[in-house]
Amino acid sequence: MKLFDIKPLSRALFFLLLLLIFSRGQIFAQGGPNDTPEALSAKLALIGPGDELYFWWGHIGLVVENNHTGDALFFDWGVFDFNQENFFVNFAMGWLYYYCAATPAWMNYNHLSYTNRDIILYTLDLSQEKILEIIRFAEYSILPENRTYRYHHFRDNCATRIRDVIDMAVDGQFKAAYGEAPGRFTLREHVRRHTWFNPFFDWILNFWMGQGIDRPVRVWDEMFLPSEIILRVLDFEYIGEDGQIRPLVRGVETVNLSSGRPVVLDEPRISWPGMLLFSLVISLILLFLYRRFKEQRAYRIFLGVTNSCFGLFFGITGLMLFFMSFFTDHDYTFHNSNIFFVNPLFLAAIPLGISLGFSKSDKKRFISVKLLRILWLSVFFGGSMTMALKLFPAYYQQNQVSHALLLPLALGMIIILTRIYRWKT
Repeated sequence: MKLFDIKPLSRALFFLLLLLIFSRGQIFAQGGPNDTPEALSAKLALIGPGDELYFWWGHIGLVVENNHTGDALFFDWGVFDFNQENFFVNFAMGWLYYYCAATPAWMNYNHLSYTNRDIILYTLDLSQEKILEIIRFAEYSILPENRTYRYHHFRDNCATRIRDVIDMAVDGQFKAAYGEAPGRFTLREHVRRHTWFNPFFDWILNFWMGQGIDRPVRVWDEMFLPSEIILRVLDFEYIGEDGQIRPLVRGVETVNLSSGRPVVLDEPRISWPGMLLFSLVISLILLFLYRRFKEQRAYRIFLGVTNSCFGLFFGITGLMLFFMSFFTDHDYTFHNSNIFFVNPLFLAAIPLGISLGFSKSDKKRFISVKLLRILWLSVFFGGSMTMALKLFPAYYQQNQVSHALLLPLALGMIIILTRIYRWKT
């Protein structure tokens, strides 16, 4: 399918008419020979993951379609704009503002197909009166004074807005069924089902997320993900206005299927053993290089540069965690025990490593070794302490991958720096 399509004038006029209908709700309400309430159907549009990080969790929208012409509007509660005033400042502070918009559905289908994303439509079995109720709510949502809302990754996003529309359409029966039902996974585990294929982002996002998303959740909470909404609506039955039990979904249509994308895991992957093996291998290599080349100046430079690189990566990572935990509204980073062993103090390894590797003064190199040893000891004991905290449910955090990476590295560095320190003394 093409990214853009040239439509005839008649279709453009139809969309103009349709926008007037949705903005005022009069023509369908009054009825007419061709555009009566029976002409409408409501569909959920499930969009698969995309290339950019913020698209990895998929998307969902509401499609209202004219059955006579096949034309439709796509109502989207997940619109944001990089050019928005203070966008990046708001993003850093956890003040994300999204808005709702309505656009011709074919434009969305063409663009999403062009970017290799799944598009599957689920037709809802609703009365025309309920569809009109949804339209009125959607038209209210796109008004300039109503369209903007404060986005939250887990509690208020494009999916939770659609979830609430569904609940409204069935008079609260959706929440009655799933509002207290226990969920399958924690919020963290749901996130990691979508990030497993990229080890760097999988680790760093997991590192930044705190204890709050490791608690048991309800099915209702799991529907912050578009795919979880579809999983539930496919099994959901409700009592209609006629008193009859009916399935919510009465038809499924595939518009486009992506090719070559990583799958979303049915269950979260246990990744800490692989991370532990990786860290152990790096640590053993560092120990081997120490035993083999410890007397050479090149090794001292290598060891200093290695410490500086660790300080740069973990220092920035810890600094961002410290900032998000104490100075922003990113509440999913709060109460994060990783701060006890990866924090801004790691940045001290940058100058200390440079001094160790390149200083001509034996005294300065000796002090650098001593301070680096203290730093790595704090990492090891801080990590060990937070592992022990897992024994207490109130402090439990699923940060095994952080421990698996840092503790072997810290132990290896402690051994090397201790031997150098004793050798120097």
